[in-house]
Amino acid sequence: MARTPGLVLAALILALAGCSSTPPAPRVWQPPSPKVWGAAASSSEIASRLSPEQAGDVTLYAVGLVGTPYRYGGNTPASGFDCSGLIGHVYQSRAGVVPPRTVAQLQSWGSVITDEQVRSGDVVLFAQRNTVTHAGIYVGEGRFVHAPSTGGTVRLESLNARHWAAQRITFRRP
Repeated sequence: MARTPGLVLAALILALAGCSSTPPAPRVWQPPSPKVWGAAASSSEIASRLSPEQAGDVTLYAVGLVGTPYRYGGNTPASGFDCSGLIGHVYQSRAGVVPPRTVAQLQSWGSVITDEQVRSGDVVLFAQRNTVTHAGIYVGEGRFVHAPSTGGTVRLESLNARHWAAQRITFRRP
């Protein structure tokens, strides 16, 4: 059976099209369905040092700190915060729980939880190439509070924001 050059060329083009190096689309974080949010079993199965009331207090206080200046090594509202300093201050002052001071140490603090189990007051960690580089406090509806960088202030952001969605996101429950 003879093949026409046009048919061979078309097959070659289709084969090469599959080899393109289009970057992957950013991850779009989807909060659990409302049915999951209301299911006590998904959140209560994970042990926590915080009661639901303390988790709520952590959340409200973290949101109240939005606008506080960033400062590397900072851990008070008066001096400013870096990301782990913000987490330490909020958990210690609102729940009496002292988390580790560095982002590297936060990655082994508490229990790993899934997207479906996350609740406000949990810690959200961001990693690039298996290295945790940043952390914040999850406040619900796909949002988190964090101290982003020099020159910035504590912010409330979406996990779906382009920068954050491009990173590996994990959650931990203290």
